[in-house]
Amino acid sequence: MKKTLLALFTTVALLPAAWSQDRIYRCGNEYTNNASQAKERGCKVVEGGNVTVLQSSRPAGGGGGAAAPRASSPAASSSPAGAPKVDNSDQKARDSDARAILDAELRKAQARLDDLKKEYNDGFPQRSALEMRNPQGYIERTAELKSNMTRAEADVDGIKRELSRLK
Repeated sequence: MKKTLLALFTTVALLPAAWSQDRIYRCGNEYTNNASQAKERGCKVVEGGNVTVLQSSRPAGGGGGAAAPRASSPAASSSPAGAPKVDNSDQKARDSDARAILDAELRKAQARLDDLKKEYNDGFPQRSALEMRNPQGYIERTAELKSNMTRAEADVDGIKRELSRLK
């Protein structure tokens, strides 16, 4: 009995030490638990929750500070360095395929929109026999048709925007 009580008291006494954590300071995008360094740099104490910091490697070619983006580099505006090169004829074929796919999608979206407009009938769709007995069902179906029509219009507009980017 004495041994279990002693073990219990020892465990309870050590719990706060296990739970306690040094203060963590935030210095911009960096974190530290060095109080003197944090004071010199004017860092703020992080409160209210646990902090998990993962150390990452520095970017290649980086000397430590924040690297400015290199606008003069040709790779900055084109594909990544390891990407395979595509000759102009292949790229034109891909662009042509993309345009054909978008044209087909536009035709489908436009047909769907036309069908929805016809069914919506300017806000007065044809009532079914069930909707004659249940007016709330008619109101819900009309609202659903309107929202589907709005979505279909947005789809058509989006496809047209994509096509304008290709031309």
